Amino acid sequence: MKSKHLFILGLVLIALAAVLVACQSATQAPATPCPEASPCPTCPTCPPAPTAAPCPDCPKPVVENVPNADKWAASGHNNVKGEQFRHWDDATANPDGVPTSCAKCHTSDGFVDFATNGKVTKAVPAANAQGITCAACHNDAAEALDSVKFPSGKVVETSEEGEGLCMQCHQGRESKVSVDKQIAQFKLTDNVDVVATPLVSGTVTTNFGFRNVHYFAAGGTLYGSQAQMGYEYDGQTYDPKFRHVDGMDTCIACHDQHSTTVRVEKCAECHEGVKTVEDLQNVRMNGSLVDYNGNGDTKEGIAKEIAGLQETLLASIQAYAQEVGQKPIKYDGATYPYFLGDDGKAYTAWTARLLKAAYNYQVSAKDPGAFAHNAKYIIELLYDSIADLNTKLSKPVDMSKMHRIDAGHFAGSTMPFRDWDSTGVVPFGCAKCHSATGLPEFIKNGGSLALSASGSLTVAGISSQPTANGFMCVTCHDASNFPALYAVVNVPFPSGASLTFSTEKDDKGNLKPVNANLCLECHQGRESTVSVDRAIAATKPTNDDQVPLKADGKTPALGFKNVHYLGAGATVFGTNAKGAYEFKGQTYLGTAKHVTDGGFDCSTCHDVHALDVKTDKCVTCHKMAKDGLDKIYFGDAAVDYNGDGKAEGMEVEIAGMRDALYAAIQAYALDKTKVAIVYDTANYPYFYQAGADGKPAKNDKGAAISFTQWTPNLLRAAYNLQYSFKDPGAFAHNGKYVVEILYDSIKAVGGDVSKMTRPEVPAAK
Repeated sequence: MKSKHLFILGLVLIALAAVLVACQSATQAPATPCPEASPCPTCPTCPPAPTAAPCPDCPKPVVENVPNADKWAASGHNNVKGEQFRHWDDATANPDGVPTSCAKCHTSDGFVDFATNGKVTKAVPAANAQGITCAACHNDAAEALDSVKFPSGKVVETSEEGEGLCMQCHQGRESKVSVDKQIAQFKLTDNVDVVATPLVSGTVTTNFGFRNVHYFAAGGTLYGSQAQMGYEYDGQTYDPKFRHVDGMDTCIACHDQHSTTVRVEKCAECHEGVKTVEDLQNVRMNGSLVDYNGNGDTKEGIAKEIAGLQETLLASIQAYAQEVGQKPIKYDGATYPYFLGDDGKAYTAWTARLLKAAYNYQVSAKDPGAFAHNAKYIIELLYDSIADLNTKLSKPVDMSKMHRIDAGHFAGSTMPFRDWDSTGVVPFGCAKCHSATGLPEFIKNGGSLALSASGSLTVAGISSQPTANGFMCVTCHDASNFPALYAVVNVPFPSGASLTFSTEKDDKGNLKPVNANLCLECHQGRESTVSVDRAIAATKPTNDDQVPLKADGKTPALGFKNVHYLGAGATVFGTNAKGAYEFKGQTYLGTAKHVTDGGFDCSTCHDVHALDVKTDKCVTCHKMAKDGLDKIYFGDAAVDYNGDGKAEGMEVEIAGMRDALYAAIQAYALDKTKVAIVYDTANYPYFYQAGADGKPAKNDKGAAISFTQWTPNLLRAAYNLQYSFKDPGAFAHNGKYVVEILYDSIKAVGGDVSKMTRPEVPAAK
């Protein structure tokens, strides 16, 4: 039974297997036999990994401790919360951040961009306006900056250390040029007292408004007329760069370049009583001894002189605004745009004249160190602004006690120092007396003077010098032995004479130096009897009353010889110097008795810095001087030298003889040359051809025509007339000598001397 069951189970399994095979055969292809398997590749044995080299020590930072970081951190350049760096944080108002017009000086990135590319090429995100950092100045491009272009367009080469960096930003943003441009734009150049009206072009309205110089423009102040930052009035001249002293003549010599603070300890080396920055406002030097603001105080610091002029100018601005603009004006130095109306908003009744004055007021106010940077330039701007407003005020400011410039040696804005500005170099023939550095070089090199056969003067022992804004301390004081003056014993004069005030001898029998000999180096003129005679001889005249001609037979051969200015030393020494023209056959007085009898010299009678006459000294001997120096005469009684029937002071006698000589010259010229002559003491070449109105005749270009028809006698007489004018103190320096040369000149050109008196020359002992 069991076997039967197993048999039946087997049949069932066989049947089931058959069914499965049948189903499979119906759904897929027969299986492909597997290919013969490839043998597995043998993997190469990997080399052992190299042992890693140990890491080198981390390099030390380039600078472990940043130099001067503490100084910089406390400076205005790092005042990252200040308005100068945060002004552009409002993204709505300034979507691009700090614009290119501002980024140069208000961001480090902007300054680097400027130094590298010569301009700021892109705005700087406000988030980057994080002060002026080390990177701004300490990079190759910035350190290579060696010139500065000011807003006026003027360029200054900056060989001095640091100035090429500092003044790129400390220069202001306006100038005379931009002020004049706005005035011209509104057609107010010739209508300076007309209140400006807005310009309308389509939908655009442009207002005539205040021009703000900007802040801390120390470089513009320092360089004065070379930068032309201030509004410089036409017809006036202004001081150029203020020259301090060697070693203290650059931005970083006076300011620490990282903290920007003043190096007060350096100031104290020369300026007594200076212990703090505030003390500097009390400084007053010997080159600034006049009363600029007219308050009668010449002892107050130069900063206070400026403050006094500022006060006067602001009052004048307010008076003018009320009278001309018919609207009151006030100034608020902390509130833009500074000049406001009664409503506290921007002032609107601007005229061109008012703008010029207000601009200069702001120039003086926005450089708090102006008194040290270039006080005289600022004084000139303020003075001229007051004077200009005065022309329209019903009650002008009394300026009679104010001073614009200093005594001659320090009047840097005047022609004796500004005549060479176009080249920046004073030629060697002029540099001895018209530069700050020429005289020391001339003395050191034992300089000399020589005359050519034609009478031309050559100066040896000196080279050309840079222009200057007046003398410096070291022009006369030996820097190596300060404050001693340069030791000078003998002084060469244009006539070839060597003269001196020295009288005492040392133990070796040599004359001792005298300080006043320094004065003679320049106050001696540039011509003499000798040079005039050589000039005449070179033309080979047939006689003294005919015009010698050149080889063409038409062109006059003689020219006027100008003695130059303030030849007081030559006058004092009289015939020993022969600075005036001395006629042959006549004798002349020598050194004035002031010197020979009294032992006086230049410094006895003049303050060596202010140059004023010490009138108290004069009154000691000349009682009449209490009523004025023009009352002084010499001897026991006045003498009627000029023949007008009056015995007057020597100055008046000389003036009368000048008048007589000029009249004689005019009559002689017309008679002998048939050409009328006129004299202008203020304009080179002084003698002109006269027109029918008695004034200088003009050519077709409107220029005055120089007189050229010189005869020998006319030249001699005209030379002496000029000599008497160009030494305004001649009556005191050697009055009788001057009377002699005037008397002889009048006689030479046919004038009447019958009632005049010629001083006698004592016989030689």
